[in-house]
Amino acid sequence: MSSDQQHKEKMQKQKEKIDANIAAANIEKGVAILLTGNGKGKTSSAFGMVLRSLGYNKKVGVVQFIKGAQNCGEADYLRAACPEVELYQMGTGFTWNTQDKAADTRAAEKTWLVADRMLKDTSLDLVVLDELTYMLGYKYLDRDTVINGIAQRPPEQSVVVTGRGGGKALRDIMDTVSEVKDIKHAYKSGIKARQGVDY
Repeated sequence: MSSDQQHKEKMQKQKEKIDANIAAANIEKGVAILLTGNGKGKTSSAFGMVLRSLGYNKKVGVVQFIKGAQNCGEADYLRAACPEVELYQMGTGFTWNTQDKAADTRAAEKTWLVADRMLKDTSLDLVVLDELTYMLGYKYLDRDTVINGIAQRPPEQSVVVTGRGGGKALRDIMDTVSEVKDIKHAYKSGIKARQGVDY
């Protein structure tokens, strides 16, 4: 048998397996995705899904915990080019900069009210909760309140949560959990964060 024929048979078997898996996935509902891990790219991936959804004329809401105290390219772009996207930023910056737990907790609770409203909005096809996991890790938000808000969203609504950690209870209610692993990062070599790439 020629190498071309072997390749064709191998690819045919692979196609049959993939087609069977696609046929078996027949539940139609929104998905809950957690993008976690210590590597770079969690927010970038979430905003890729925002663009993908907008490409299909879906309605999108974005809540950014932590972000908002400094320029953020994706938020600047959405404000300028996609005013139909509801975007809310907590606006306090990184928790290690504020060093004020009471103020951060109040800001997180205020921001969660916006997120919770979005999670109840049947008109939203996709809700992104960027950096939400830190709010759970630092105990700025009640874990059960957050878990229930995500679990009880409209059946057709998808939600993407980003950030390191988040805990087992959050992972357990998600349909997809992806971990971004830090293998090598420019920052550790002394290279400054790059506009348009890192922020």
